[in-house]
Amino acid sequence: MRVRISILLFTITSVLSFAQEKVKDSITRKKITAIKLDKAPKIDGNLDDETWKNIPICKNFVELRPNNGKTEDVDFKSEVKIAYDDTGIYVSAMLYDKEPSKISKQLTERDNIENDDFFVLFINGYNDNQQSLELFVTAAGVQADSKITKENGEDFSWNGIWYSAAKIVENGWTVEMKIPFSELRFPKSAVQNWGINFFRQVNRTKTAYTWNHVNNQKGSFLLYDGILENVKNIDPPTRLSFTPYFSTYVNNYDGKTTTNFNGGMDVKYGINDAFTFDMTLIPDFGQANFDNSVLNLTPFEQEFTEQRSFFTEGTELFNKGNMFYSRRVGGEPSLSPNVSQDETLVESPAKVKLFNAFKISGRTNKGLGIGFFNGITEKAEATIRNNITGETRKEVLEPWANYNVLVLDQRFNGNSSVTLVNTNTMRSGNFRDANATGILWSINNKKNTYQYYGNVKGSWIMDNGTKFGNRSQLGFGKTSGKNRFDINANFVTKNWDINDLGFSTTTNIASYNAWYGYRILQPTKRFNNIYLNNNFTYSHRLEPFLFSTLRFNHNNQFTDKNFRSFGGGIEFTPIGEKDIYEPRKQGRHLNVPEYFDSWIWYESDSRKKLQYNVNIDYYAYNEKGRNKVIPSVFLRYRFNDKFNVIWQFNPVFSNNEIGFAGNDGTNIFMGRRQRNTYENSLTSQFSFNDKMTLSLAFRHYFSDVTYKQFYTLNQDGNLTDYNNFTNNLNGTYNSWNVDIRYSWWFAPGSQLTLLYRNAVSNYQDISRQSFGDNFSTLFNEPMTNNISLRLTYFLDYNRAKNWFKKS
Repeated sequence: MRVRISILLFTITSVLSFAQEKVKDSITRKKITAIKLDKAPKIDGNLDDETWKNIPICKNFVELRPNNGKTEDVDFKSEVKIAYDDTGIYVSAMLYDKEPSKISKQLTERDNIENDDFFVLFINGYNDNQQSLELFVTAAGVQADSKITKENGEDFSWNGIWYSAAKIVENGWTVEMKIPFSELRFPKSAVQNWGINFFRQVNRTKTAYTWNHVNNQKGSFLLYDGILENVKNIDPPTRLSFTPYFSTYVNNYDGKTTTNFNGGMDVKYGINDAFTFDMTLIPDFGQANFDNSVLNLTPFEQEFTEQRSFFTEGTELFNKGNMFYSRRVGGEPSLSPNVSQDETLVESPAKVKLFNAFKISGRTNKGLGIGFFNGITEKAEATIRNNITGETRKEVLEPWANYNVLVLDQRFNGNSSVTLVNTNTMRSGNFRDANATGILWSINNKKNTYQYYGNVKGSWIMDNGTKFGNRSQLGFGKTSGKNRFDINANFVTKNWDINDLGFSTTTNIASYNAWYGYRILQPTKRFNNIYLNNNFTYSHRLEPFLFSTLRFNHNNQFTDKNFRSFGGGIEFTPIGEKDIYEPRKQGRHLNVPEYFDSWIWYESDSRKKLQYNVNIDYYAYNEKGRNKVIPSVFLRYRFNDKFNVIWQFNPVFSNNEIGFAGNDGTNIFMGRRQRNTYENSLTSQFSFNDKMTLSLAFRHYFSDVTYKQFYTLNQDGNLTDYNNFTNNLNGTYNSWNVDIRYSWWFAPGSQLTLLYRNAVSNYQDISRQSFGDNFSTLFNEPMTNNISLRLTYFLDYNRAKNWFKKS
């Protein structure tokens, strides 16, 4: 499981010759005087290198959790040293532990941390308290890295090229790191001060320590960086790297076997110390993870997570305002084939091919972040055959298209920002174009106790005229202390549409939300933490005005002294709901009876070999026989430090729900239905060492729906029985995916991946089959079997230049 490190929970440690500085918001920031090296240390985990002997020690860590602010335990004291040269930053850490045999050191794949002690470096070249790089090293030697921002939290999709080693020793464990300047961003200046912090987690006691104290009573985690001062006279090398790839595929489907060979390259160039140019040439995303598709009966399309590395790495600027949905670039064609009765569809592309893409991003020394993305997709055509003449024709489903995103993000006052976002889609020919622009702001007071935020966005669709839509938000909240709150209002007009390059669903709605939360900031006699949350939501249709929802919610979470977590909650709508989306027509609505929802969950101690999480969620509607039950089970067993298995089971049983069934141009038909869904997934991983893993990912999704009664929808939202509806809407959807992946990081940034993929899916217009009949029907479908081998090699320009010099 990928680490999810809450900003309020994590941080880091240490210092050189350190002083303290009190800034205007009363946050104490320790200082480190940077030391420049004449000779680089060897990164091997041994701290006896001569280089480290004259570097001051950073110590006196402070407990982050569970006892926030407590002096470090002498049995787990930490000593860190930091230095630099013209090529990068160096860090060594001596992490003391009187029982080194009890240090947790589970081997995992890169970017995954589970049952591990680990050490983290946080570094911010702009020293603006709003962004940092997080570089993790576990006691097993596994690397993880992410970019962390105040707005988006941690982004583990970013993968840097850096060097590290860890070693268990007789009095604890050690870490050595080198972070090349090519991975850092900082302003161009002769003398610089950088934000820095260090973090250590002792897994068996679930205790975390940081060098610069992080006060959990107020503000963002990033406010509490220390300062690495007097970084000067550095002459970093040219930031230029190439990542060529070669891949080959063998595909078998319906008895037909095909092979293909691909090659391409990613290029990364440092325009200057702050800005970077990234480009992908002839991209290949054949080894991206499979999508968790479902039987979607909602009025909205299913949103999938991005799996393609180029679109997930270094995109924190482009994610501002949630206006860029990268799956649109190289996604499904915008049109479907137009096939007459005398024609047959021979071939239709499921995806549009990405021709190339690039992005430029960085931040000036004045705090202005600039991001620009551009992508070009190729023309996609369907092949259609005339059954009478035998002739074939081509129909354009998507023309050549250009997609671009521009972001300008100005940060100020340590914890505030104003942002401009623009997205644009231009298609050749008579296909539609689109544009969207938004202005966002997040303003914190000087004491970082209150926040004011909001946005104003507009969308323009150019297709036989121009359609303009608007979305806006305004909010205010208290972000400090035991008692916190947030109040906000959101407005979306009926013409709001960013789906050419973004993702939008609900329109023509106004919603007003209030949240009050209580939390304990220090452990009590029985609990390490307690969170109590209360939410209120009121919404209405904008035009014409119509009440939609009044909802109350309470949820809570407790973690006891044995690090077992549990909680639950209730939610109810006291006067029901008027659903303005299920009828699939503007101006109409469906009356939904009031409901009462209650749930409870439990999560066992994750340090144990067997971890289990259980949840039960029950909706009771004020309508006879109508309810929904959502149980879930999570089991993880860790056989040893190399091998673990995770099983998840997530069924949903919905009884007598009402949903859209169709329309005949005059009437809207609704159906009462029974729906059962079962989702099983199994993941497993065996790690040979910290560079090489073998993993399994399996998912079987099964959902069937049975209609019992049909109705016509009245203008007032009520239903009238209708017995002449003859369409068969009963159905069963199955999706089966298996991935077996061997991955070897044979050098920093360089990877060899062998993947076997097995997949099949089907939809039948029957329901309530037995489990055995359902499986046999599924496996009678043509099945996709795919074997692929991909080699990616990271090549640094400076290293290659030295090769030629030696020659």
